[in-house]
Amino acid sequence: MSDRHFQLRLHCRYAQPDNAIAGLQVEQHTVDGWRPFVLNQLTPGFDIFVYSMLTCQHTYFRLNCAERGLQLTGADGEVELSTDEDWNLQRLRVAVNAQLAGGEPDQATLDYIKQRMLQCPVSKNTRPIADTEVSLRFEG
Repeated sequence: MSDRHFQLRLHCRYAQPDNAIAGLQVEQHTVDGWRPFVLNQLTPGFDIFVYSMLTCQHTYFRLNCAERGLQLTGADGEVELSTDEDWNLQRLRVAVNAQLAGGEPDQATLDYIKQRMLQCPVSKNTRPIADTEVSLRFEG
């Protein structure tokens, strides 16, 4: 059996109000290490799917932070997906480390944001993945 593993990460800067994106870089992990992610007509379809998962999760992260009064200056996020040899999703890991400009996240807020992230349209239209984990960390 041959599992497949996919990783993308982003580095984002935000502007206020509402944690608007002020700058965004996305990288893909390859056999040669981290490389800029290039989205074009030659990008493999599953890589586009992984990218859509990352950007959807990120959108719901930053918007729900704003809704809960958490002002962000920046964030590093990563999505890791694994499939079996037949391309069935087996594992999803989403991690976001954010820098705060204002607000104080309590456990209820963290739980709310994580739950909302899993309600993004890409997640809602993907079969449930038994091994799913979302982690959030705030600094500042």
